[in-house]
Amino acid sequence: MNRLLLLPVLWAFTLIACRDTTPEEPPTPTPYVFQAPEGFPPFFDPEDNKTTIEGIALGRKLFYDPVLSGNNTIACADCHKQENGFTDPRRFSIGIDGIAGHRNSMSLINLAWQHRLFWDGRAHGLEDQALFPIKDPIEMHETLGNAVAELQAIPEYRELFWQAFGTRQIDSLLVAKAIAQFERSLISFNSRYDRWKQGLDTLDKSEMNGMQLFMDPVKGGCAKCHSFGAMFSDFLFRNNGKDSIVTDMGRFSVSGLPQDIGAVKTPSMRNVEYTAPYMLDGRFATLEEVLEFYNTGFHLGPHTDPFMSTLVKGRLNEKEKRDIIAFLKTLSEPDILTNPAFSKPQ
Repeated sequence: MNRLLLLPVLWAFTLIACRDTTPEEPPTPTPYVFQAPEGFPPFFDPEDNKTTIEGIALGRKLFYDPVLSGNNTIACADCHKQENGFTDPRRFSIGIDGIAGHRNSMSLINLAWQHRLFWDGRAHGLEDQALFPIKDPIEMHETLGNAVAELQAIPEYRELFWQAFGTRQIDSLLVAKAIAQFERSLISFNSRYDRWKQGLDTLDKSEMNGMQLFMDPVKGGCAKCHSFGAMFSDFLFRNNGKDSIVTDMGRFSVSGLPQDIGAVKTPSMRNVEYTAPYMLDGRFATLEEVLEFYNTGFHLGPHTDPFMSTLVKGRLNEKEKRDIIAFLKTLSEPDILTNPAFSKPQ
């Protein structure tokens, strides 16, 4: 072939080769913006895992996908059900091997403002927390290597990780980051109480009286731990005197500090109407049982939080207990139970 005729052909092949080896430009994820209402602290968004629309979408799919469990039968959502305020209506969740846990599942609402997670605070942040259930031999009973390999084999996931993180090479760190982003988006801030504070709704006489009792350090004493404000918890660890003899060491198993024996994280009261059963071990089926425990049933011992000793047993009558519960129900936000942004993707 004439050398002059061959040059254009070679040049064309060179262009094609160069085009094929040019790295694909990674997409720019869309930042997630949360407009906090008045009284809410700023949204916590870690520098190394900024929340994005694409990251939330990926995390949501992972949250509802049983592929992360050892036998592909249980997803995160099976023990944190949307219709129950992202907790489990069973006293103890059942893992893939039919074994029950020994603590009640905590709600995942408003985790963006919580930094020590689980009842004993063993996880430091959502990215740390996200992988615990996958590895737990009682819960999802899977290795991270196996879980990642299964995800890597699914073309849809490779594309979703590309859109969220600019890579199709999946690893457990990115899995944790994606789930954390979705969980940060599970926010509740539009209850009747919130609308009342904004002058957009009213509370009746019973609810107003219940609010006063909730705040009263002598009569109710609730706000001592469930701080009155945006979160309705200080998220500290306390032994609330559930038993005369401590059977679950709680925070002590993490910290080793004597003052943490039997101490557990104070949960938020937001949406508490939906999150039965209650307490670390789910021993109480109703809010009425919880109020009666704090009225007459608590035990004082060497490890009980000192505040409990300031509470007088029998201080609340039946009407006062009903009023406190009426107020607690004003902290409910029914929309979170059906919000399609939080639901299983179609």
